[in-house]
Amino acid sequence: MNIKQFVKQHRDEWKELENMITNLHKNKRTATSKTIERFNRLYQKSAQHLSYSQTYFPNEEVTPYLNGLVSKAHNLLYKDQISSLKQIQHFFSTTFIGLFIAQWKFSFIAMLIFTLGGIGSYAAVMNDSLNLYSILPADIAYGINPDQLGEGQVDAPTMSAEIMINNIQVAILAFASGITFGIFTVYLLLYNGIIIGALAAVFYQHGMMYEFWAYIVPHGMIELTAIFIAGGAGLVMGYKLLVPGPYSRTFHLKLQAKRSVQLLLGTIPLFVIAAMIEGFITPANIPLEAKYFVAFVTIIALIVYLFIGNQLLQKRRAATEALDS
Repeated sequence: MNIKQFVKQHRDEWKELENMITNLHKNKRTATSKTIERFNRLYQKSAQHLSYSQTYFPNEEVTPYLNGLVSKAHNLLYKDQISSLKQIQHFFSTTFIGLFIAQWKFSFIAMLIFTLGGIGSYAAVMNDSLNLYSILPADIAYGINPDQLGEGQVDAPTMSAEIMINNIQVAILAFASGITFGIFTVYLLLYNGIIIGALAAVFYQHGMMYEFWAYIVPHGMIELTAIFIAGGAGLVMGYKLLVPGPYSRTFHLKLQAKRSVQLLLGTIPLFVIAAMIEGFITPANIPLEAKYFVAFVTIIALIVYLFIGNQLLQKRRAATEALDS
């Protein structure tokens, strides 16, 4: 169904739930068992409508409206006694997955932009090694020594914390740059791709491509996924500001900023895991094959997580349709 049919079909139930929330706030003690039962049923249906709306109408006004309505009903019904663990579980199993699925095309575009930068710089350095010094910042270009890959003592806990903080800052900047109509977001994605591509070319020229990627992919698979999600959020914001459609740019800025913050919160665990891998496993003196195995496990875990999350969304959607039939 389209947005108009969706609102028309359910708005009476939403209005009824709104009125019940107001009345119960005023005098909860006089509520009968029949009233509570009706309230609970309306709350459950509205929660399923919210899930449906997040999937099919993420950019419509009805979605934040339902989010607020369900939150008020939830707090009233459970008297704010729901555990933080359940809230976190709901966010990562439903909210974050729904937001990601709604914008996955933009995350894919973010990946393509990054890849384009990587391919371009790789080709440039392979064509002429001196291009490395015009592509990369001086501190990186002059500090590269393939023969020292993996050498040196590493303070793993400190390194892990620093990497996590840096990556989160990059993600924040990537989605916040959407306010520049996505221009700076594109620049950040290109720039990071350029660095990886140029480094890959240098290590290839030294016959150490296998070793290079063994030190990149264990944390890189999950780290780059999180950056692409954040970058995709920035691109969505930029696109909506550039092509606002029937809504104002102010409306899109508020809506996309809220959604982007939620997406960023969802990527934080990914950055934490990536930082731990980069701090403890990447520099560890273990076989290179083991590092590649870690990369394989992380990407499979991400695929399973997204698959299960999508299945949960499908079940919620089916439950909503069953209630409405």
